[in-house]
Amino acid sequence: MNLKKNTMKKNLFCYLLLLATPLFAEEKGDKLPSNFFMKKLNNGLEVLVIEDKTVPLATIEICVKNGSYTETKDYNGLSHLYEHMFFKANKEYPSQEKFLERVNELGIVFNGTTSNERVNYYVTLNNTKLTEGLRFINAAIRYPLFDKEEMKKENVVVDGEFQRNESNPVFFLFDALNHKLWKDNYCRKNVIGDHDIINTATPEKMKIVQDKFYHPNNAIIVIAGDVNHTEVHTLVEKIYGDWQASTYDVFQKYPIPEFEKLTKNEPFIVVNDNARVPFITIGWQGPDTRTDLKSTYAADVFSYILGQQSSKLQKDLIDSGLAFNANLSYQTCKHTGPIQMFVAANPSKLNECIAKIKEHVAMWDSDAYYTDDELANAKQLLAIDDFYSKEKTSDFIHTVTFWWCSASIDYYTNYIANIKAITRDDIKSYVRTYINEKPAAYGILVNTSTKEKLNINEAIFGL
Repeated sequence: MNLKKNTMKKNLFCYLLLLATPLFAEEKGDKLPSNFFMKKLNNGLEVLVIEDKTVPLATIEICVKNGSYTETKDYNGLSHLYEHMFFKANKEYPSQEKFLERVNELGIVFNGTTSNERVNYYVTLNNTKLTEGLRFINAAIRYPLFDKEEMKKENVVVDGEFQRNESNPVFFLFDALNHKLWKDNYCRKNVIGDHDIINTATPEKMKIVQDKFYHPNNAIIVIAGDVNHTEVHTLVEKIYGDWQASTYDVFQKYPIPEFEKLTKNEPFIVVNDNARVPFITIGWQGPDTRTDLKSTYAADVFSYILGQQSSKLQKDLIDSGLAFNANLSYQTCKHTGPIQMFVAANPSKLNECIAKIKEHVAMWDSDAYYTDDELANAKQLLAIDDFYSKEKTSDFIHTVTFWWCSASIDYYTNYIANIKAITRDDIKSYVRTYINEKPAAYGILVNTSTKEKLNINEAIFGL
């Protein structure tokens, strides 16, 4: 989970709601929430219906276990390109114009995203057009045409997204960090991809991606909104039931390699003249949901402790004037989630800032580093964020599919109960296992003037 800032008004509002409303994770235990209805078709397609009668809309999302973690170097970025091609011509709508005409006829709002471990596609439309929406998604997921001329246009569009990312100097800091953390398997964490691979992609390569990963037994479809689960399950069975399953387990045939463990610290410097202040990052290889579930919860709680304005980290770095921003985050993954510290340093106090960061990291497993109130408040903030995220079903659905890919539905529905069970000893275990005296990648982003003025080199970290 990502560290988020909350307004005081939102926190107070959600806190009052939490006092009056039991959290479903605690109330239901290992069971799904009362408005969740799960079914698996004979072809392996998982179907989840989330009933929410708030507004007369329905969101349909289909999600595939695909993304950069499935990509070899010569396919790096093609999961993202495939996502773009999903919203193009298919057997039912054989041109981009026909596809968009149907979008307008149904009043559809659509989008998709690609991340390390998930590609998802979703539409929202009036619930009276649910059947049409399910058929629309069915045509796109099963029968893409990968038109050569459309692909030429889309290659440029996707590469343009890449170039926009490169307009931010911090992109190069994070990219260098990923190279240091993941080494030969960098491509497995590089969602944006490789310029050359994107620009030379062909329909044939798209078909290979489809044949590898786009099977019902590697997917879930979630329908959320003002719908009836019995009717929806019947519709999905009728429309998707003849989608042919793969004859193999996708991840046995195309296994995800384990990431090489760091054996030594990896310092680096990135020079970019668009950087106005020094940015410091430290990355560690963290826990994952296959092997250490408890530490994934502890990681989230600890990040929220450090994010509080009253925390030692914020006081010693921000309030003191050593830095303009400082946070620690952890990304929950099925395959080695990264832990990352990010600090925007005061250039006039750079050496003092780095020394203070190192001092804090060494104290993170100390009982005195945070108070019981800070621990309790971090858990409460996580609960508030979780509660608030469920306000809009058409957004909440994306969170559900994320957890289906990187953990499980149960991981998510029991998330708050497990967060509340985290103790100081759990956090100490997490810090000692993955951070304290563990090899890490240390990087700094500076412009040429600052580098020369302060005589910055890798020794600045004192490793």
